[in-house]
Amino acid sequence: MRTFIEWFTSVFLNAIALLLVGELFNGFHIAGFKMALIAAIILSILNIIVRPILIILTIPITVLTLGLFILVINAITLTITQSLMDSGFVIDNFSTAFFASIILSLISVVLHRIVGKPDRPRRS
Repeated sequence: MRTFIEWFTSVFLNAIALLLVGELFNGFHIAGFKMALIAAIILSILNIIVRPILIILTIPITVLTLGLFILVINAITLTITQSLMDSGFVIDNFSTAFFASIILSLISVVLHRIVGKPDRPRRS
């Protein structure tokens, strides 16, 4: 089970990734770090609750597309995140969400690799 520090580190890095994606895409607008942090928290919750349900419901199409449909699911969760927020986070269309979710995942992986996992205290 992940600790709060690991979860918050992940959310913080995803907020940075959201800001970077906002700089890369014209149709992806996020108003500052506070909005990015809120979006990252919502996205984290959706990834825990909604994403597994979507994956289970779309197993046949995911198998037929050799797993590529997961990219569509990622775009859907990003779009849901945007719809739950106010005008501080706007994605112009689904194709922007699709490509932004791919880049977001890549940036997030790189940032997580750079930071690594926080050290856990060892039990004696």
